[in-house]
Amino acid sequence: MKKPLIGTAAALLFAGATALAGAPAATASTATATTSTNVTSPQAGKVAAVTFAGTVALSNCSGSLVRFPASTANDPALVLSNGHCLESGMPGPGQVVTNQASSRSFTLLNASGGSLGTVKASKMVYGTMTDTDVSIYQLNTTYAAIQSRYGIAPLTVAATHPVQGSSIKVVSGYWKKIYSCSADGFAYRLKEADWTFKDSLRYTSTCNVIGGTSGSPVVDANSGQVVAVNNTINEDGQRCTLNNPCEVDQNGAVTVRRGIGYAQETYIIPACFGAGNKLDLTRAGCTLPRP
Repeated sequence: MKKPLIGTAAALLFAGATALAGAPAATASTATATTSTNVTSPQAGKVAAVTFAGTVALSNCSGSLVRFPASTANDPALVLSNGHCLESGMPGPGQVVTNQASSRSFTLLNASGGSLGTVKASKMVYGTMTDTDVSIYQLNTTYAAIQSRYGIAPLTVAATHPVQGSSIKVVSGYWKKIYSCSADGFAYRLKEADWTFKDSLRYTSTCNVIGGTSGSPVVDANSGQVVAVNNTINEDGQRCTLNNPCEVDQNGAVTVRRGIGYAQETYIIPACFGAGNKLDLTRAGCTLPRP
């Protein structure tokens, strides 16, 4: 689990590093929104080329502007990344952080990876590395305002489990690089150092992600929807150590897959957000870890 990258120069030094770009720099490391009641993904409802549109670059990681199936155009916009990319540092095992003030900035990208401008958080809504590896920021603007100013609509987070064998794209806003592979399968448990992730999506070998790709949306190439968030790769073939996650099955058997990357599924997230993109971990169907 790499500490976050500190600027492009430092990132270049980590070019061969794992995708798990952990603690933040501070501590180390077009479908248009057509109405006021609905907002859609640029690729929703059709097969389209996956581009950088709607992705963002953080200071140390990648991320994406996202909506949930029930989000509306006038809801506060959200950015999805990894828990280990939080500016406050990597959450410890069992730690869940919610609704903390944040003024973090994100560079919003167009389809070709060019910078459109900066969007800014008003708070960090949710962050954890327990069971999953996710951070969700609320911006100080709405989807409709972003669409009006930049011509960019959010990516939709699918509310269904990803499918084995499906074609996927890992879209890194930090490196402005798109990795193409397939969903090879799912790890019952993925253990890396002190952290354990549940039901992780495993890539085929061509998604050989590196440091700085942490937090990249994993996009289903057919639906154009986000099905996971990229977070790690087994770098050296070691067993269950930092930068070397291992798979653990229901019987406790351990499998090490050197050079294979993983992502954390995101279909469980929409159930935890209600009207107005408001986090509610007590909602029916919400299985995200609670503080």
